[in-house]
Amino acid sequence: MAPRCWRWWHWSAWPRTRPPPTRSTPSFRQHFSTQEKTPQICVVGSGPAGFYTAQYLLKHHPQAHVDIYEKQLVPFGLVRFGVAPDHPEVKSYGAEDHQALDIPGEELPGVFSARSFVGWYNGLPENQELAPDLSCDTAVILGQGNVALDVARILLTPPEHLEKTDITKAALGVLRQSQVKTVWLVGRRGPLQVAFTIKELREMIQLPGTRPILDPEEFLGLQDRIKEIPRPRKRLTELLLQTATQKPRAEEAAHLASGSRAWGLRFFRSPQQVLPSPDGRRVAGIRLAVTRLEGVGEAIRAVPTGDMEDLPCGLVLSSIGYKSRPIDPSVPFDLKLGVIPNMEGRVVDVPGLYCSGWVKTGPTGVIGTTMNDSFLTGQMLLQDLKSGLLASGPRPGSAAIQALLSSRGVRPVSFSDWEKLDAKEVAQGQGSGKPREKLVDRQEMLRLLGR
Repeated sequence: MAPRCWRWWHWSAWPRTRPPPTRSTPSFRQHFSTQEKTPQICVVGSGPAGFYTAQYLLKHHPQAHVDIYEKQLVPFGLVRFGVAPDHPEVKSYGAEDHQALDIPGEELPGVFSARSFVGWYNGLPENQELAPDLSCDTAVILGQGNVALDVARILLTPPEHLEKTDITKAALGVLRQSQVKTVWLVGRRGPLQVAFTIKELREMIQLPGTRPILDPEEFLGLQDRIKEIPRPRKRLTELLLQTATQKPRAEEAAHLASGSRAWGLRFFRSPQQVLPSPDGRRVAGIRLAVTRLEGVGEAIRAVPTGDMEDLPCGLVLSSIGYKSRPIDPSVPFDLKLGVIPNMEGRVVDVPGLYCSGWVKTGPTGVIGTTMNDSFLTGQMLLQDLKSGLLASGPRPGSAAIQALLSSRGVRPVSFSDWEKLDAKEVAQGQGSGKPREKLVDRQEMLRLLGR
């Protein structure tokens, strides 16, 4: 299929559930003459970073003309495709690829990246052929961040609790047939280094019909160290410690005993090999190296002790990080760090080119971080424009892109086209009480648009 592009002229294209600005929003305001020529600005990518950058530019330079281009047939990036369907209030961010495990057996059926699994149940067209086999009893998630908890929660949530979300019909059907009863979240380091947040942890602990499995021995000595921990980490660690060591009351014990499903955290374990079934056709387990921590502070790292442990499972999901891909040979890219080399958003040695989001910073932070970072990129661009560092003179802007696409026989999908698809999705969801039933087939989308 030929590449598609999006064009937005106004900020009104942001989703209905856009989060409110935070107090840490930069208070930068640039003043431009109304006689100044209209700057033509192109934003590639319609995820949160792209939209926040466009918002800042339009707010602080009303004469600016901003076009946003997107490779998918629908906008909003991982706001649409990366957020758990039962967390519609949470707006995500992301990159196009995931970190590979680089261990033997990674190619076996039954091994997926968490990113592709999330894309599958969220309706990302390129992940609709994933076909995860959930007929196994145990799943292992490699990683202990919020994405890992999201995936574990979706695997263990009673399907009837997902019926009124925008999870895809196909994914919900597979989850209804799931035999997964136990999910392990494996991390190389210890309880003090988990990357998830207390809200997501508390939700997992309170998940209906499930019980947490935490080994009290892995928390020995933490009680004495809690006083030294910064407050957010302290509260998180206290909740972990309480869950691991506190005996439940009689009524709570009865509730836990009735839970048919369980999830647990395995600390100080590093994946070494995905183990195949006897016939070699799928995953049957994962071999983990037992680790210990060396160093202090930011220099702390997990090193192998020499001991190994095999953990039986029928599904392995890797959630050890996202990474960006190079966009074009003409754009500098650091393959090791997975970022475009930049100084405060200005791409190194390429005047007039800027970056925001994870391709600028690497995979770190939450939506508020992404918003403020995108605003700062917009600020740098407008400063350069005001100071005359950017090339002056008339620019063809989107007209040149339109001419190029036309010469190649490409028909762009417009924002009005998206509104038609959006209306169709909302209408399809109304019958079953869902906010929408996402369209996941590209050809079906194009047919609906008369292509």
